[in-house]
Amino acid sequence: MEPDRSEARKRILDAAEELFAGGGFDATPTAKIAGEAGIPKGLLFYYFPKKIDILTTLFAERMPAQPLCEAAEVARRGDVAGSLRRLAARLDLGRHESVLLRTVLMREIDTHPEVRGHLRQLTDSLIRLTEAVLDAAAPVALAARRRRDAARTFVSVMLFDANHRRFDGGQPDLAPAARVIAASLAD
Repeated sequence: MEPDRSEARKRILDAAEELFAGGGFDATPTAKIAGEAGIPKGLLFYYFPKKIDILTTLFAERMPAQPLCEAAEVARRGDVAGSLRRLAARLDLGRHESVLLRTVLMREIDTHPEVRGHLRQLTDSLIRLTEAVLDAAAPVALAARRRRDAARTFVSVMLFDANHRRFDGGQPDLAPAARVIAASLAD
């Protein structure tokens, strides 16, 4: 692909991300995306034959469903709370670069099954990773249901905090949640 073509595709995605976050997917015409990207409307359809393809590509490329971390990078045997804190810090789900895409995700989740599907894949992947971290960090083997419940709880807290940062930009402290979950597994 020629550099100018790949740049045009990137500009389309950048413009769409901004416009979808501001006004919503359904309220954003493709002509407006093309205009913001500075490209002819036909070029937009060359890259994305349907408007929904833009939305699904944004999530696939800019919010991958597979976490970019391995359990071994953050887990320390005997330190469940610390391992969960390191996991949250390593994933940094609330990082500034994804604020617009998180806004699009939350805005469109109820109206587009593709968005719901992507969030489900992301959540399931995060739960599997968190379970692996718990297995690697726990001083003794954990019962499967208990490990799964703890992972779901921590992932829910991480996603809530990432979404909360959209509104106030604060850096929530996940350490208390990590300590509570670690303590519940020590019983």
